Amino acid sequence: MNYITKTGMLKRACLSIVILFSFHFLSFSQLQKPPVNFRVDNLTCEYKVNPIAVDAANPRMSWKLITQDRNIQQTYYEIRVGSNAVSLTKGQSLIWTSGKIPSDQSVHVYYGGPLLASRQKCYWQVRVWNNKNQVTSWSMVNFWKMGLLKPQDWTAKWIQDTYVSDTTGGPSPMFRKGFKLDHKIRAAHLYISAHGVFEAQINGKRVGNDYFAPGWTSYNKRIQYQVYDVTSMLKKGDNATGVTIGDGWYRGYTYNRKKDVYGKKLALLYQLEVIYTTGKRVVISSDKSWKVAYGAIRSSSFFDGEVYDARKEKAGWTNPLYKDLTWDTVKTDETIKDNLIATSGPTVKKHEKFLPLRVFTTPEGDRVVDFGQNLVGWVQFKLKAKAGDTIHLYHAEVLDQKGNFYTKNLRTAKQENTYIFKGDSAETFEPHFTFQGFRFLKVVGYKGALDSTNLAAYAVYSDMAQTGQFSTSNPLINQLQHNIQWGQKGNFIDVPTDCPQRDERMGWTGDAQAFCRTATFNMDVAGFFTKWLKDLSADQHKDGAVPYVIPDVLDSVSAGASGWSDVATIAPWNIYLAYGDRQVLQQQYESMKAWVGYIQAHSRNYLWDTGNHFGDWLFYAGTNYEDGAALTDKNLIAQAFYAYSTQLLINAAKVLGRGDDVQKYTLLLYNIKKAFQSEYVTPNGRMISGTQTSYVLALNFDMLPEKQRESAAKRLVHNIEDYDEHITTGFLGTPYICHVLSRFGQTDIAYDLLMKESYPSWLYPVKHGATTIWERWDGIKPDGSFEDPEMNSFNHYAYGAIGDWMYRVIAGINPVETDPGFHEILIAPRPGGKLTSTQAELETMYGKVKSAWSIDNGIFTLDVIIPPNTTAQILLPSTTDQITENGLDINTIKEITDIQKTGNDTQLNVGSGTYHFVYTMKTYGKRIN
Repeated sequence: MNYITKTGMLKRACLSIVILFSFHFLSFSQLQKPPVNFRVDNLTCEYKVNPIAVDAANPRMSWKLITQDRNIQQTYYEIRVGSNAVSLTKGQSLIWTSGKIPSDQSVHVYYGGPLLASRQKCYWQVRVWNNKNQVTSWSMVNFWKMGLLKPQDWTAKWIQDTYVSDTTGGPSPMFRKGFKLDHKIRAAHLYISAHGVFEAQINGKRVGNDYFAPGWTSYNKRIQYQVYDVTSMLKKGDNATGVTIGDGWYRGYTYNRKKDVYGKKLALLYQLEVIYTTGKRVVISSDKSWKVAYGAIRSSSFFDGEVYDARKEKAGWTNPLYKDLTWDTVKTDETIKDNLIATSGPTVKKHEKFLPLRVFTTPEGDRVVDFGQNLVGWVQFKLKAKAGDTIHLYHAEVLDQKGNFYTKNLRTAKQENTYIFKGDSAETFEPHFTFQGFRFLKVVGYKGALDSTNLAAYAVYSDMAQTGQFSTSNPLINQLQHNIQWGQKGNFIDVPTDCPQRDERMGWTGDAQAFCRTATFNMDVAGFFTKWLKDLSADQHKDGAVPYVIPDVLDSVSAGASGWSDVATIAPWNIYLAYGDRQVLQQQYESMKAWVGYIQAHSRNYLWDTGNHFGDWLFYAGTNYEDGAALTDKNLIAQAFYAYSTQLLINAAKVLGRGDDVQKYTLLLYNIKKAFQSEYVTPNGRMISGTQTSYVLALNFDMLPEKQRESAAKRLVHNIEDYDEHITTGFLGTPYICHVLSRFGQTDIAYDLLMKESYPSWLYPVKHGATTIWERWDGIKPDGSFEDPEMNSFNHYAYGAIGDWMYRVIAGINPVETDPGFHEILIAPRPGGKLTSTQAELETMYGKVKSAWSIDNGIFTLDVIIPPNTTAQILLPSTTDQITENGLDINTIKEITDIQKTGNDTQLNVGSGTYHFVYTMKTYGKRIN
């Protein structure tokens, strides 16, 4: 942020002196007794707690310091890794020890011991010293287990049914095997993958709580396998296992009803490894000895739903006593490539439960259930009916203006689950290999009572911990934040999809890059995006073009669009800023270079004015206002993103120490901006497209000479005023518009945009009852009618990118780019918009960051939490001379340093801890005239 003077280098230098000399005169015996209020906890390995399928050669470990004391910094750490948990706590059976390392690094610390082998289980502990001459006890013992690192580790064969016909949308095959174990079991792990999506059982019980495994990747190049600890599910003697497979993403329908994108045949890979208490190891693998049959799942499709005929259930089919004499044999497929990788990102799981808000009859006579929240997942029921009775469950996001069930915006997606009763006592059902986007459920074929005793909706999304919380004194803004979070939940189903309901549901890159930074505030998306970016690299074309969607299921020409393909540079940089993950830049660096290289190859005289571009997608195109011209030149946008991607490539090169590339691309960036100014800017600084997006991109990406920026900011403000202070930007301008306004001293105008309740605005959908973010500003028009159903999703997160500004400006929580991952923090709240309070929290890699402010009769209060092992700069807005912290003058508090006035504000530095600032506030914010 350009309004903060950088002091981090000085602080880091001082910290280094502390690290080197703080223990020079202190004997080790003085540190033996650990302090009660200082410990280390929250250990993770590769972003996971006790992972059992790590394929990184040198796994990275992270931990958090726990203390209530102020100004705590780690000065040393020591890690020890062993082969046995009990022995490790005694300092025995060590595989590797780091020794006592002088460092403040507590995230992404690499294992540095001997080469690890497949299946190897490593137990680890860490202890740390701090700048107050304290040392923690050794942490609790955590572990990681290596996956199968070499193709030859797999003895299992890919198995299929014996049919060769294309059965997309057909019944799900069920693979089964009975087996005997001769001894008591010490440990057992299942390694499993599929062409399709699977659900596994052992001895009648479901394995794990993942859904849609093995997840969606670029299957032809990399397919994930899952690992489960199934020790408790097995027994000495007879056992049985079974796996059901659905079409999933592998051969199911995709965009434009395209199918069989990756292949026509579903397949299973299954390797169960058992270690007896005697030490003997036995393996039960998928091979020709397995059997296959078809059962109750008659069809399964992400778009169309599931048909389940309970009369065809094969009761007890995964129990040892089940007789499979009539089942068919399987065949093996030796042609399937060895492209297996361990699961790296979070798997999809079932989360929140919603009970019916109301059950009603529509004007058209449909029986409809309202769950009160537009969610992604499915409905579970427990109902009783006669054998052969059929119930149909239809799903919709909204009702039409007459209150009827509305599904036209689903296009060809049916979103229908069908269940045929077997006629027993009450039957419980939820689908297996499909999901729906819905708030409303239409029930056809069942006449009995429907209520909270027999119906429930479950939200399903990738298992990302919620890390951010944001609320204000304005209920509409709070609902907007709710909508942003639920848009993220519903569209983060293994990949960042564009929408979860219609016949699309793909990883559109434009949506992902627009929302990526907001996503990092709401939830822990480090593993989610790191996994997805690997598929971006895998599907990137040889010439560097990045496809419109990842994984790529479109044709070969659907690649290389500005603002979409730029996700190749934008997402890695945002993940680096949020999590301090240098490795993601290393992982994606060649992809970033290739994308910039592609643009270079398609530019003329540094001007990118070729190719097909989406432009500022879904910008305001109405004519309600006198000017009505919000169309931004697509090539202007392309040139701006060309510069932005080049700048981010330079940033990454600096982090990675690639000096030659820094020099090379800095020169390129100069010429890109020069070409932009020559082509799209008049000598007086007027853009040829006089739109909000045009000025926003030019200012946000520093495309204009400094002397022209203030006048450009004025033109942006005047454009906003011409539209009666409404926003007109689309997917590419929206993420940046409020940031640009704040950067140029116009935070009050940014608040005006945010607080607007009429169309087009962020709060317009909120006022119309939205519980997620809409695809269009006017998905439901002011007269109650709908936008074009061909493209009118009511759960589409791109416009939720305003959440980034809400966290970073309203609450003021920012990472400092030169020391990312919130190791150095900037707290700089900007009150406005008639808000009287705001509270935000973010669980970072170091711990909780909090910024909560309120204004009461001119008295401004700011409560801040800074986690241990971090430092912060705090910018107190519009201050008077008398500022107190916990009732004391800030100038008398030793933990507060470098106090200085910056304009109307006061800047200061603090270490970790909890702080409570109070002062009388001056008038805040001015408008450009």
